[in-house]
Amino acid sequence: MSRTTPRRRLALATGAALSAVLFLSACSTDTDDTDNDSSSNSDTAKAASANDDPGEKVVIGFSGPAADHGWLAAINSSAQEEAAKFEDIEFKSAEGTNDANQQISQVETFINDKVDAIVLLPTDGAALTDVATKAMEAGIPVVNVDREFSTPFAARTTVLGDNYGMGVSAGTYACQVIEDKGLDDAVVAEIAGIDALPLTQDRSKGFKDALKACGQNVDNRVAAEFTVESGEEAASNLLQAADKIDVIWNHDDDQGVGVKAAFDNAGRDEFTFIGGAGSCNAMQWIEDGQMGATVIYPPTQAADGIRLARLIAQDKSMSDLVQVAVPKRLVLDAPVVTKENVEEYKDLCFES
Repeated sequence: MSRTTPRRRLALATGAALSAVLFLSACSTDTDDTDNDSSSNSDTAKAASANDDPGEKVVIGFSGPAADHGWLAAINSSAQEEAAKFEDIEFKSAEGTNDANQQISQVETFINDKVDAIVLLPTDGAALTDVATKAMEAGIPVVNVDREFSTPFAARTTVLGDNYGMGVSAGTYACQVIEDKGLDDAVVAEIAGIDALPLTQDRSKGFKDALKACGQNVDNRVAAEFTVESGEEAASNLLQAADKIDVIWNHDDDQGVGVKAAFDNAGRDEFTFIGGAGSCNAMQWIEDGQMGATVIYPPTQAADGIRLARLIAQDKSMSDLVQVAVPKRLVLDAPVVTKENVEEYKDLCFES
């Protein structure tokens, strides 16, 4: 995972929710009357903050998923790397797991150890709700990441990617491609993830809604399972069913490795290929002209969770906000990465 290090550039690029996590607050103004040269702006306010300065030492427990998928591996490594930036954080990381019962035991251990905060990406939000609530009732704030609990009482704050927003971003980009190419009767295809998951349903709904806004529909749709093998199989079936496609959106860049292999094997490249999540493969394909764009689903969610857990445990606020407390819920942006801005996002990509 050599390229998963989260950078503050993502915070600058993904809107108010993340820019708040930069913790910039107090403004100062240089009013030196001796420098009135038009080449310098002596009245420019300069933000500064003490939030990143070492404070009271806090112990943060982290439990995340098994690293069996590039994006999930990036979640775990970004949390650890973010915690290492702060000398006032003692980071306790449990082994990644897809077993809800094992993760419940991990959280119970954190409760027994009386950690100061817990950052948790649950393997199953409903299954982990009770133990997360138990932690909250014990006075340990829980930061819920990506997969929501069944009740708001199980978490002090929740950090989420925007699945519906991913679909909207992909659909909006598809509309722009269709307009730019002057396509009168465009054929749009979609390669989804696991259809039973709410996140897939949200992504598909956002895509459909955005296309509807420009008078387009999803003409061909297949679903894969977020794996390379399933991506290749689903894409092969799609290409056999449709002899003409103008735009394809694939929900997930990990399964996109298989999707791209199917394209190459079939010798099909007449369409604009849009990805999802922001893998290093996707970034390279964009640079090489083999992919039009990918839509970011931030792998830094757990890293943001670590920063927020530190603030909450130290009884600090988010300094870019007027509010005196960390918000209850943060939904991160889903920006589109193209050849024009890929350099801004390359150091945030994850290995598939």
